[in-house]
Amino acid sequence: MPRRTATMLASTLVLICLLIAGVLIPVPYAEMSPGPTVNTLGEARGEPVLSVSGRKTYPTDGHLNMTTVRVTSADYKMNAVEAVYGWLAHDNVVVPHDTLYPDGKTEEESSQENAEEFSQSQESAKVAALGELGIPVTSRVIVATVVKDSPAEGELHAGDVIKAVDGVAVTEPGDVAEQVTKRKPGQDVAFTIVPAKEAAEAEKAGKEPTVTRKVVIRTATSEQGDRAIVGIQAGTDHVFPFTIDINLADVGGPSAGLMFALGIVDKLTPESLTGGKFIAGTGTIDDKGKVGPIGGIDMKLVGARNAGAEYFLTPADNCASAASDTPDGLTLIKVDTIDDATKSLEKLRKGDTTNLPSCSKS
Repeated sequence: MPRRTATMLASTLVLICLLIAGVLIPVPYAEMSPGPTVNTLGEARGEPVLSVSGRKTYPTDGHLNMTTVRVTSADYKMNAVEAVYGWLAHDNVVVPHDTLYPDGKTEEESSQENAEEFSQSQESAKVAALGELGIPVTSRVIVATVVKDSPAEGELHAGDVIKAVDGVAVTEPGDVAEQVTKRKPGQDVAFTIVPAKEAAEAEKAGKEPTVTRKVVIRTATSEQGDRAIVGIQAGTDHVFPFTIDINLADVGGPSAGLMFALGIVDKLTPESLTGGKFIAGTGTIDDKGKVGPIGGIDMKLVGARNAGAEYFLTPADNCASAASDTPDGLTLIKVDTIDDATKSLEKLRKGDTTNLPSCSKS
């Protein structure tokens, strides 16, 4: 066999071996890519994304699209070839597996956490939207979770409304821990509660619950040994003056909060928020309407532009990253609160695009 032919054959075999090895050898990486976008003013799987009952609503037009990022699952084993391809692909990002799934988090654990964050973001979106419209929302402190094998197990239950601890009224979740830790481990602490069932029945009837119970629990010592605990996590529950439903499956995390809130405002406002324009965006939101940063902003920009968006509502803390690689034809609008967003949308409706708050690279 001529030397040149033998060399080419050997090189080909080496290349084949390397490719086979690249396919077979797993690497500790995960991939993020642009996910689908959903118009919060429209439908998903044949149902309205946002629906309101018990309050007058108004027709909407245009788009207020929430954006998503698609990620490989926690148990997916990426190979070397896929990692290299992902690094070379402009719209994809390959990151260390632990960045998306820290501490060996399983797919089930990650999905549960994302579902909880998504649920909380919906609640905050409702509160923020109604706050922007000046519609009051009643808040109350509840038992969010009860730790297994703790002193509170069997005594308190998720959904119980906490009215007072040791006779001191509570208005914030932090008030509960403050009162409990005034006791020494081994001492009793008294909770005044409305049981979850009675609270739910009263809410359904549109009344304030009147049935209360006193529950006395003997405190235990924290794992650190420095304070008294009963083994619950307090949270906040909201009582809305009418029903707002958010119907969207297979989405997790908190980053759709801003767009949900704006969609609710639009449905409850006579004038269109969008003016018929295609607007997308992202951002967490808290009960007071503060917009927070999110992950995967670059991919969300690509997904929004691919869907046809002209403007993108961008959390202030994501602005520098977003401005460094903005898809052509997409205008970034900087937002810090829901009020910032509604004022910018008003400018868009009026055609005042020169005074929109913009994002810069620094």
